[in-house]
Amino acid sequence: MMRVRFELAPLEEVVPWGEHRRLHWFGLTQGWYCLEVGGVELLRYAERSGNSIGHGGAAVTSWVDYYVVRLWEDLLAVLPSALEPVPDDLAQFFAAGSEGWVDTGDPALLDDPAIDAASEAYGLRWTDTSYLRFGPAFRWWRTLAPEDTVTVAWRFAPDPDGEITFSAPPSGVRTVGTKEFIAAITDFDHRLLQAMQERVDHLVAAGGIPGIELDIPALIREQAQRRTWLPRALARQDDTDWAAVRAGAAILAPHLA
Repeated sequence: MMRVRFELAPLEEVVPWGEHRRLHWFGLTQGWYCLEVGGVELLRYAERSGNSIGHGGAAVTSWVDYYVVRLWEDLLAVLPSALEPVPDDLAQFFAAGSEGWVDTGDPALLDDPAIDAASEAYGLRWTDTSYLRFGPAFRWWRTLAPEDTVTVAWRFAPDPDGEITFSAPPSGVRTVGTKEFIAAITDFDHRLLQAMQERVDHLVAAGGIPGIELDIPALIREQAQRRTWLPRALARQDDTDWAAVRAGAAILAPHLA
């Protein structure tokens, strides 16, 4: 199973930006969220005193506290590449990660187009959460055999002070069916945009928020524009030069050849 769970902060608790106290569509998505894949909650803080946790209801207090749309943007950005199947003989290259790659500081390797192709194909399937303190990095790749699946691998950067900890293992891998992967992102998209439509409609009817600078026409335009993001992401098809990636992978990770 894969699912994104979230809750928007109550409107009266959303924090305006800057000395002019502005709010915009992005800022209005302030809230809490958690990504669950294969029974692992990847964006939940461990239940320890000293953790930086949200102030929502009992169900969300340990989910990460940020702008929900940021995860939405990251998932839609990686979606086209995550849906492009990786050839069987390169699956291990993407599964192994970059930790074991050779040092590409050798001048003879700096301008190698094959290395660039392999690095780009890897990078397009990578998502980080550097906006969170010690948040995880994710890698997504699709394979067709023995079944059509999308795999996600994650790795957390440990907090040397031990103050920020997450409930998920420091690293791991989970696999979901490709149809389920698409359905989970589609479901997240629909629920977030519906929640934001209700928020925008409320602000239109109320004429804004007293004491906060808010461009209502811009909110309406952005709400409509955001509805196009998922269809465009699903329609985009990558056309990777797998021969070049294969050549680059043999250089970067010869131990996998």
